[in-house]
Order: sequence, then C-alpha cells, then structure tokens
Amino acid sequence: MDDLTLASDDLRRNLDELETINTWLGGYAPILDALDRLRPHFPAGRPLRLADLGSGGGDTLRQIARWARKRGVAVALTGLDANPFMLEYAASKSQGVAEITYQQADIFSPEFQRQPYDILTASLFCHHFSSQQLAAMLPLWQQQAQLAVIINDLHRHPLAYYSIYWLTRLFKGSYLVQHDAPLSVARAFTRPDWQQLLQAAGIADYTLHWRWAFRWQVILGTVAK
Repeated sequence: MDDLTLASDDLRRNLDELETINTWLGGYAPILDALDRLRPHFPAGRPLRLADLGSGGGDTLRQIARWARKRGVAVALTGLDANPFMLEYAASKSQGVAEITYQQADIFSPEFQRQPYDILTASLFCHHFSSQQLAAMLPLWQQQAQLAVIINDLHRHPLAYYSIYWLTRLFKGSYLVQHDAPLSVARAFTRPDWQQLLQAAGIADYTLHWRWAFRWQVILGTVAK
C-alpha cells in the first residue's frame, strides 16, 4: 500500500476489504466520536473545512459525510492522496456525495501547508512514517488546522496482530490485505509510543484515548481537553 505506483484490480479489492474490516470492527468510531466532541467549536455561518490526509479509498470521508448529514452539519471535505489510482477509486466510490472533493497533493509541500482547514484527519496514516518524521510533521499539522487534528490509528498488540492475521486468512482476503493488515499492526503504536512521540513533537494540548477494536484516538489542539 506504500507503493504509489500500485494500481490494479488487487488494490481495488484490497480497498474494498479494508472498508469492510473498518465497518465490522468500528474503525470509523475514533474519528466520528472526535467530531461529536468538537462539534460545539465548529465555525458558525460556513461549512466546516476538513481534509483527510492519505485518504486512500475515501471511506473515512464518506462516513464523515453521513455523520454530517444526519446532524445537519455543513461540511466541505477534501481527500488528499499522492496516488492517482487511489484518487480515481475514491472519486468513483463517492459519486453523489457532493460534500467530498479529492486532490492529489504532497502534504510535505509548502503549497499544501498554506491551505487553511479547520480540521485535519489522519486515519491509519501515521504508522506509515517513522517517529522522527511524525515528530516533525505533527506540529505542522497542528499549526495548519485551525481547530484540531484528529488521528485514528492502530494499537500495536499481540492479540490485535494475530487476530487480524487469522481473520484475513479465514475469510480468504486478498494477498494485499493478508500481507498489509498484520504489518500495519506491527508498525503501529502503544500508549507510551504516542506519549513519547507527542513530547518529542513539543505538543502538550492533546487527548489520547483507546478505542475498540485496538485503535488510538488522538486529538491535537487547544480544544482537545
């Protein structure tokens, strides 16, 4: 999944499978719960501007759009990804969801960092980077997001690793999901990892909550507490 040139029916199947796994295991709850908590601080008189970093198949944004419609919250949602295939796939799956647009972008570029957003979300994105990279990136995200940064990522734990390892084989998942799902857990975080990382990034305003199933919800921003 880290290969930006990857574009195939196998990748399309993998994205479909990830959406199914996230739906079954409550994988969207950390983002949606955070939005509920932050809702009293949303801007008045205009749509909430939210960008999803590494938006992949766009499933998180589609869940956010449903959440917003149910609550009558106006939103302008942007999916950001470096892989053109991901963007094409996400756009095809998001037809009819007018709140969402997709954009190919380098999130490390000054051009991107000048784009204003109220909220940045990163769902299953942070474990693709080293601790040193994240410690440098997180303060930039917090500075760019006028309200908060919401991170939804995996908890590195033996039970999580072996559960997803056998589930993807029991249900005959694609070779990509069988390979990437356990690897993602192995590259993910414990509570001390997050605490050390946020300290290294110089970030004191945050909340860190464990969520089922084996997820971390991290909210950065002055309103997080």
